[in-house]
Amino acid sequence: QVQLVESGGGLVQAGGSMRLSCAASGRTNSRFPMGWFRQAPGKEREFVAAISRSAITTYYSESVKGRFTISRDNAKNTVYLQMDSVKPEDTAAYYCAAGPEGRAGVLRQQYEYNYWGQGTQVTVSS
Repeated sequence: QVQLVESGGGLVQAGGSMRLSCAASGRTNSRFPMGWFRQAPGKEREFVAAISRSAITTYYSESVKGRFTISRDNAKNTVYLQMDSVKPEDTAAYYCAAGPEGRAGVLRQQYEYNYWGQGTQVTVSS
């Protein structure tokens, strides 16, 4: 079993930066591919970014590519999402997720992930 806890959300002005963290406990973080998703009010949850177990491979949605960076520190069992040049349309609840233990590569679909955090709210003011 893996428990995921997100932190770092809050209010930020458009054009600013924010870093989200996702701390994993229960099992060694490095054994799981990780991802970030988000859900805006009235919309379905959507993929944001993913990272492989070794951090060699990352993948981003087109809407955040070039602005967001996903990274991980396996020694700290933590995954990060650095958000730069944020826009009002980035406003959403952000969720981190862990995929199957030992799975290679990056995962882009929600159904591929086994574990989810409770989410952290990010609000971007214009």
